[in-house]
Amino acid sequence: MAVAQLKLDTTTNRLAAVTLPDGAVWAQAARSDALARVSAMGLPTRRDEYWRYTDPASLVAVDAPAAALFDNGEGPLFAGVDKISLVFVDGTFDASQSDDLTGTGLEIDHLSAATQADIHWAKDLYGTLEQRGQNPVPRPLAALNTAIASDGIVIRATDAVTKPVHITYLHQSETSDVILHHVVRIEEGARLTLLETGPGAARLNTCLEVDIASTGQFHHIRAQGNDHERRAVTHCFAQLADESVFKSFTLTFNGVLTRNECVIDIRGDDAIAHVAGACVGDGDDFHHDDTVFVTHDALRGESRQVFKKVLRNGAVGVFQGKILVKQGAQKTDGYQISQSLLLDDDSQFLAKPELEIYADDVACSHGSTTGAIDETALFYLRSRGVPLHTARNLLTLSFLAEALAEIEDEALAEELQNRLEGWLARRA
Repeated sequence: MAVAQLKLDTTTNRLAAVTLPDGAVWAQAARSDALARVSAMGLPTRRDEYWRYTDPASLVAVDAPAAALFDNGEGPLFAGVDKISLVFVDGTFDASQSDDLTGTGLEIDHLSAATQADIHWAKDLYGTLEQRGQNPVPRPLAALNTAIASDGIVIRATDAVTKPVHITYLHQSETSDVILHHVVRIEEGARLTLLETGPGAARLNTCLEVDIASTGQFHHIRAQGNDHERRAVTHCFAQLADESVFKSFTLTFNGVLTRNECVIDIRGDDAIAHVAGACVGDGDDFHHDDTVFVTHDALRGESRQVFKKVLRNGAVGVFQGKILVKQGAQKTDGYQISQSLLLDDDSQFLAKPELEIYADDVACSHGSTTGAIDETALFYLRSRGVPLHTARNLLTLSFLAEALAEIEDEALAEELQNRLEGWLARRA
C-alpha cells in the first residue's frame, strides 16, 4: 500500500504542475492521450521492475535539482564536419547559432510550428511510436514527454542526404529543466545521419521517434556530457520497414544520472537494427543506465546490441537489454553483449540480459561480463617501457573498441575516440 501511495503522490504532484501546450486538434489529442496514459501508469519508482537498479526520484520530482555549469576546455564536437547545425540553449532554439532549416532532400521544421498546422506529415507520427512502445513495458517518462514537450525538431528525409544534421544542446542555467521531442521520417530509399551533442540542461528529458520506410537508412551518433551534475533521461522509438537500416551509437561522459532507453520495432523483412553505447564514469555520484528492447516481427531481421562501460571510484553502470522474437519471425539474427571494465573494487555493474523467442529457426545470443584490466597485458606493456597510466589507457580504449566499431563513419568514430583519450588523460 505504501508503494502504491508513493507512486500516486509522485504522479499527482508532478502532473499538478503540467500545462499542455497549445496546438492543432490532432496535437492536442495526442498530448491529452499521453497525459492520460501517464496518469494511468503512474510515474516510476524504484519498486518498478525496470527501475530497480536506477532511482528515478530526481527525474520525476516537480523541480529539477540544480546542476553547476562545467567547461572542460575542449572545443565543440564535430566542429570540422560539414553539417546542418541546430542549436538549443536550455531547451530554446537559438536561430543565431543555427543554420537555415534547409537542405537537399531534407525538410526540417520546429515541433512548435508543426503542431500548430492542421495538415503536417508529423501528424501521423507524433506520439504514435512512443505509445506503441509502452507495451509490454511501460515507459511513463516518455509519455510525459509527448504530453508536455513544446518544442523539438521534425525532420523528413526524401533522398540520400549528404550533410548530417547536428543538434547541439547547450546548458547555461543551473536550474534549467528541458523537455524536447523530435520526430524523424526516412522515406523509401532515403538516408540521413543525425548527430546529437551537449549536456542540454540541469535536467533533460528527450524523446526521438524514427520511422524508416523500405530501404531507408538512419544513422544516429550521440555524445552526452560533459556537465558533472546533469541529469538526463532519453528515449528513442524506431520502427523499421523492409530492408531498412537503423544504427545508433551513444558515448557518455560524466553526469550524476543518465538513463537512455531505446525501443526498436522491426516490422519489415530483411531489416537491420544496431544500437550501441560506450560510457566512462568516475566517482560514486556517477550512475549510467542503458535500457534496450528490440522486437523482431518479420523475416530475416538482424539486430545487434553492443554496450561497454568503464567505471571507477564507485561509479555505477546498468544494462537492461531484451530481444523479443515473435512467432513467425524466422531467420532472425539477434546479438547482444554488455560488458564492464571496473578499474577498482568500489564500482559496480548491474546487468539484466533477456531473450524471449517464439520462432524456431533463429540465431540469437546474449552475454554479459564484468572484469578488471588484464594484468598479463598490463605487465606486457609495462615490461616494454610503457608508463603505467598510458598502459591502462591503451587497454581501456581497446576494451571500448568493439562499441566504437559500430559507427560506420570512420572520421566521426575517430573524433569520439580522441575525446575518450582526452577524458582518460585528464584522469591519469
